[in-house]
Parts: sequence; structure tokens; C-alpha cells
Amino acid sequence: MDLDAVVDELYRLAPGDFTAVRDERARTARADGDRQLAERIRRLRRPTLAAWASNLLVREQPEEAERLLRLGEALRQAHRDLDGGQLRELSAQQHQLTFALARQAGRLAAEAGQRISDDVRQEVQNTLLAVLADPETAAQWAMGQLTRPLSLPAGFPTPLHAPSPTPLHGPEPAPTPRRRTRPAKEVADLDAARARRQEQQARLDRARQQAADAERELHAREGELAAVEEEGRRAEAGEQQAEQRVGELTRRLQDARREQRRAQDAAREARDRAGDAERAVREARRRAKDATARVRKLSKLSEQQTNDP
Repeated sequence: MDLDAVVDELYRLAPGDFTAVRDERARTARADGDRQLAERIRRLRRPTLAAWASNLLVREQPEEAERLLRLGEALRQAHRDLDGGQLRELSAQQHQLTFALARQAGRLAAEAGQRISDDVRQEVQNTLLAVLADPETAAQWAMGQLTRPLSLPAGFPTPLHAPSPTPLHGPEPAPTPRRRTRPAKEVADLDAARARRQEQQARLDRARQQAADAERELHAREGELAAVEEEGRRAEAGEQQAEQRVGELTRRLQDARREQRRAQDAAREARDRAGDAERAVREARRRAKDATARVRKLSKLSEQQTNDP
């Protein structure tokens, strides 16, 4: 059994079938003596519905997946080049393509027997936007083995806005009007609003970190639960084997006791026969002794009669 083959098989399955097949493959690897492989299989996480639909899109529509990856490369290059015209054109393609692919993922999921909600389809589209934003995320998605939907990296704008380009030729720009001096209260209000936004962003970052920690904790607890369940299954199997062994030994003991009773009966019958035989021997010995005595007596009388004149 090969880990890559097992991973490829599992992440093609609907989420509802994932756990049972994963546990079965882990048991098979353990039965084959490969405990390390069994543990690695057992640690594989079941994908969420959005992650599964995203994986399904990669596997079933490789040409569309490649198209999205090429668009992501072009968008990132346009951002680096600050090419406003290119950014506007590619941004329009981005929204059209991610929306269309998210709907296509929904159709593929329905054809596989699993309908997804609008919220899940939005998670799929967010995953596709994340693929456009980051090459490492794109590589991760292209493997078709996501366990949860992807999100845009911190600080990346969404949607991908295209800045207005600065023309190389044309009329001279109008002179910039002088900026008025803001009143102190307005400045204070702006500072307060900026501080609130920063505080909100800080709370959002903390919430995201807590969610990530909770997700890691969930995965750890799921791993512990799977280990305990596996230990329980092994204990149940051992209990069944012990019960079978006890039943077998009980039957053997009952057979031995019946054999013992038969042997005891046979021994008692043999002793009775031996006693009868012993009494018969004594009686025969007595009769032989009496007969011998009579013979001797008769012989003696016969000799006396012969010797008398």
C-alpha cells in the first residue's frame, strides 16, 4: 500500500465517505505490519464541503484549473509592474472566471450527489481568489487535496483593484488645488476613527488567530479520538477472541469431564469384575484343596487295603 495512492483515493471521495475509508485503509496498513503508514493515513483530515468541491474542480476540470493558474500569474505580474490597464482587464476576467468556476464546482458537486449551499459556493470562490493572489496557495490548491477552504493572505486587497494609470502623453494635468487646513475637531475625529479601525483590525486578527488555534486544537482532538476509537476497536477484537477462546476451553473441559466420568465408570466396573474374579479364584482354590485332600485320603485308604492280608 502506498501513501500517495491512498491520499489520491481519499480526496476523491465525498466527505461523508472519507472517514470510514480512511480508517479501513489504516487498519489494512496496520494488519500488513506497516504501523508508520497506518499512523500517517489515520492523521489525514476529512475535507470540508467547500474544500472537497474545490478539489473536485481541480480533478474534474484540469484545463479550467490551468486557466485560473495562468490568470493568477498574470495578475501578480501586473501588480508588480503597476500596469493599470492590464490590471483592469485582468480584474474583470478574475471576477468572471472565479464566479463561473465556483458555479461549475457546485454543478460537479451536485452530479456527485452532494449539493452545496450559496455560502459554501462563496467559500469556493474565495478559495479561487486566494489562488490568484498567492503562488504557494495556488500550488497547494492545484494538488486537489485541500482539507478546508483557502483565504486571501493578510493585507492583500480583494477584489483586486486596478489603480488608474498615469498617461504618458496628453494634456497637462490641472493644477492641484491648495488643501485647506482641517479643523482640530475634524483631525481628532479622523484620528479616533483611524484608532477604531486599527482596534477592529486587531480584534479581527486576534479572532482569526483564535480560530486557527481552535482549528489546530480540533484536528489534534480528532486525532486523539481516532486513536482512542482504534484502541477501542482493538480491545473489542481482543475481547471477542478471548470469549471465543474461553468458549473453546469450556467445551474442551466439558469433554474432558465426560471422558473422566467414563473412565471412572470403566475403572469401577473393572474393579467389580476383579473382585468377582478374585472371589472365584479363592473358591476354586478351596475346592482344589478339598479335592486334593480327598484324593490323598482315598489314596491312603487304598494303600492300607492293599497291604492288609
